[in-house]
Amino acid sequence: MSCSKIFSGDLPEITYYIIKNFQNDFSTLYSCILVNRLWCRLAIPLLWENPFSITNRRVNNIGDHKFIEIYLYNLNSDLKSKLNEYKINDNLLPSNTLFNYPNFIKYLNTSNIIQSIKKWTAVKVIKDLDSESEFRRLIQTSLFKVFIENEVKLHTLEIEVFSSSNYNSYNYDILELILQNTNFIHNIINLKPYIFSEEDKLMEKSYYNCSNTLNTIILYHIRSINNLNKIFEQLNVMESIHIIYCRFLNSSFIQQIINLSKPFKLKSLFTCGDLKSELLILLLQKSGDYLENFRDDLSCCDQKLSELIIKYCKNLKFLDIFTTTNQIIYQIFNLIENINYLTINCGKYIGSSILLQNLGQNLPSRLEYLNLILHIKASDFEIFLKNSQDTFIKKLLISNSMLNGDDILPYIKEYIMKEKRVRYLTFEDIANNELINLDDEVEEFKLHNIIVQNYSYLCINEYQFIQELY
Repeated sequence: MSCSKIFSGDLPEITYYIIKNFQNDFSTLYSCILVNRLWCRLAIPLLWENPFSITNRRVNNIGDHKFIEIYLYNLNSDLKSKLNEYKINDNLLPSNTLFNYPNFIKYLNTSNIIQSIKKWTAVKVIKDLDSESEFRRLIQTSLFKVFIENEVKLHTLEIEVFSSSNYNSYNYDILELILQNTNFIHNIINLKPYIFSEEDKLMEKSYYNCSNTLNTIILYHIRSINNLNKIFEQLNVMESIHIIYCRFLNSSFIQQIINLSKPFKLKSLFTCGDLKSELLILLLQKSGDYLENFRDDLSCCDQKLSELIIKYCKNLKFLDIFTTTNQIIYQIFNLIENINYLTINCGKYIGSSILLQNLGQNLPSRLEYLNLILHIKASDFEIFLKNSQDTFIKKLLISNSMLNGDDILPYIKEYIMKEKRVRYLTFEDIANNELINLDDEVEEFKLHNIIVQNYSYLCINEYQFIQELY
């Protein structure tokens, strides 16, 4: 009875929450719009929240970018006239639309927009067009003007600028247009600049225009930010800051953070060991209580720093550490009580042995992800497996760095496969021989409900991980 009410539209609130569960399942959403009028009205906004993400999907055809034409329907007469100059006439645009589709958009990524326009123009542009580049720039500008004029309420804006990219001129056009229309980003909650160039100053102005809505910032590979303290003092509802492989982690940056009157809610810090110990200590003293995701090279770390990491970083959920120091290895065991995602890369044989002999009994009862990059001796590995029998590991990655290493596959079968303690598994040796290439073994694991995957595929990509989590 209740099912028939849902399909007939008698329970619109419940129906909405059911359909919302398919938010990223585009095939199912397309099916939903064909059920009835209510389902169509509920599914269409979800389909049009992030249409340019089609560029990131594993399967997409050039024809999939026809949604651009629907957006162009909203152009004013002047812009439509400019399209005619490029031999694109009104017949290519829809004569009418059922919805105001621009109003539904919530997510924009500049690179995805540029790529989508490129694929669309590959089909729509007359082949002898003299300046396809100028035409693409016109389409890009026109789309943003449509979004601005419709006063869309963006949730997330991702801006990607690379130091040596043919697309940078397009990106700068977008940035300039945004900065000329600051209300466009007034309601943004997530601002994610991925900037690899010296033009970081272009971003500084944008922060001021969403001071009362912006609660998440992801800084990825940014080389420098000027007036950082002024920027963050303006952000009134900031809840989550993520720094991923940035080049500006110097004494000037740290001092600006220390001088902030507001909390610096640093949730993620990923470095390659290029942050000096004394600066890292100061940063952890300021923001360690907020830190949930941490990646660093601690091979040159002293005991004092490791002790301070334990002292200030009690809320870690993600930990990725490279070390060659035995003392640090012992300290690691004090960090993993509440860890969900753990990667340990140990560059020494003795350290690997110590780790395998002591890690198992220190693991939590469940791990989402465990990646061990070690010099693995079979007897040590067996000790680890015996000691960790009470831990379920959703994704287990093993990389044996030892030359002429022992065969550990029998132990994996005995303690992991038969006990069904893992959902996804990957294993490689120093010669890049992978378990996934052994078809018979893969099928055997499959019979025990364990999926063997490629090592690089199963490895966490840090910024994608942060994007999905926050």
